[in-house]
Amino acid sequence: MFFFRKKEKTPRTPVAYDHTRLKPAIRSSICTGERVAGFQDLETGTFREIQLLRSDSDLEEFLQTYGLRKEDVPIIY
Repeated sequence: MFFFRKKEKTPRTPVAYDHTRLKPAIRSSICTGERVAGFQDLETGTFREIQLLRSDSDLEEFLQTYGLRKEDVPIIY
């Protein structure tokens, strides 16, 4: 049998974002329920994916990394 070492979880380095140009948002799929946290450009409307949200702990990690509150992050469908 082959044995592999488990990879250690490395802390994420936060992506710097401009508060005046970008707003935090969660994009959610209606069909699959997949959620992705990221930032939406206010000028062009493009969405930049930062982190896949598999559980509520991933959402809490995203909020703590960027110093956000859950109420301030809208969900985009």
